[in-house]
Amino acid sequence: MPRTSSDVSTSVKLKYVKLVYQYLVNNLINVVLVPIMGSVLFKLLLLSPDEILNLWESFRFDSIRILCSLFAVVFVSTIYFMSKPRPVYLVDYACYKPPISCRVPFSTFMEHSRLILSTEPKSVEFQMRILERSGLGEDTCLPPAIHYIPPAPNMEAARKEAEMVIFSAMDSLLEKTGLKPKDIDILIVNCSLFSPTPSLSAMVINKYKMRGNIKSFNLSGMGCSAGLISIDLARDLLQVHHKSNAIVVSTEIITPNYYQGKERSMLVPNCLFRMGGAAILLSNRRADRGRAKYRLLQVVRTHKGADDKAYHCVYEEDDPQGKSGISLSKDLMRIAGDALKSNITTIGPLVLPASEQLLFVLALIARKVFSPHLRPYIPDFKQAFEHFCIHAGGRAVIDELQKNLDLSTEHVEASRMTLHRFGNTSSSSLWYELSYIEAKGRMRKGDRIWQIAFGSGFKCNSAVWKCNRTIKTPADGPWFDCIDKYPVHIPEVVKL
Repeated sequence: MPRTSSDVSTSVKLKYVKLVYQYLVNNLINVVLVPIMGSVLFKLLLLSPDEILNLWESFRFDSIRILCSLFAVVFVSTIYFMSKPRPVYLVDYACYKPPISCRVPFSTFMEHSRLILSTEPKSVEFQMRILERSGLGEDTCLPPAIHYIPPAPNMEAARKEAEMVIFSAMDSLLEKTGLKPKDIDILIVNCSLFSPTPSLSAMVINKYKMRGNIKSFNLSGMGCSAGLISIDLARDLLQVHHKSNAIVVSTEIITPNYYQGKERSMLVPNCLFRMGGAAILLSNRRADRGRAKYRLLQVVRTHKGADDKAYHCVYEEDDPQGKSGISLSKDLMRIAGDALKSNITTIGPLVLPASEQLLFVLALIARKVFSPHLRPYIPDFKQAFEHFCIHAGGRAVIDELQKNLDLSTEHVEASRMTLHRFGNTSSSSLWYELSYIEAKGRMRKGDRIWQIAFGSGFKCNSAVWKCNRTIKTPADGPWFDCIDKYPVHIPEVVKL
């Protein structure tokens, strides 16, 4: 039914009531202190010179008391600054852009599926339905080994993909920042499904001839949220090692993990996952504060691995024919929702303004006291963040988070367009989204960014960043040659 003028008037009034409420609660200290300070100052102005002199005499201290007071102030200040965490800055980052020769249009993908699964027409049809509703576009890319019919996944091809993705991202990052490989103190590489020996971190060290005392780490098996786990690890290491640079490389190698069987739950990743990778430079050096793009504020990690269903919802296994792949459970979205709720409960008090925290507590008390069937209050995270980078794991993931967090179309635009242009690039997708926001010229000094990622296990991880300076539209990057045509309309179903 169309809204009447009275409904619109009521809605506008409620909006202004909420704005007044938010201002009063979020600025409660100022609202209370300013009148008090004003009244005190007014009374002081009314005092006579003799009364002011008497007041000054009553506050005089002897030299010993003054020295003791100064010592206490210096001691407390020293303890505070020594215990305060070192700021961690994101100096810059670079995303890998696959060559056009790796492009996989829908027609090519489906043609290959029909040839590879020529005896399984139902499996081919299932993949077509998934692709039609996936939210992916025509420009996503798969590694060269997957272009063969049948695909030729082997160790050599997997290593070549890893070198192509990681070295390209690293070269771009080193060029942008002017950093020399010898100046890198910490190196963290995360890749879930490809874990060769020597490790991928050793491969990077060998390529760039890094120092022998570099602190290197290689994370595997941690899913699409491993990128933020790497950021958390780098942050902890930078708290210990003073004046250090840390590079985090996030990627997923597709070559050895392309499923060639017929199980539907294991065919879905074939339709969604695509090539991608990112390299990020973090620093705790004061000298990098001026040129850094962002400052890390919070990292919150939630793990649901104690629950059997959560543990098995994204599971690598062999199908009945002995072909290995990643199985996705039908309960995946429900489990992801539970993990998100737990993560929100933890991160909310750290980032939400007082007005939203008060409403949340009051709603919680009302449900406990009056009725558990009352609708729970979902905090308005738009009051805490200007930008949202939601893991581009699939259309359903973005839809669910947009609905649950009451986000606008613009808030999830970066996630949807990243999924459309690059597909699900696993742990690196968050950086393609951040690059999209920058390419659109929307990042301003002081803006806060919330990165949300989900991963096998099951995990939900969040990182909060604050923009250090207004970022100009970059002259390079993964969106350089196509940002003008985005955003594009993505229909619910693309008929193939």
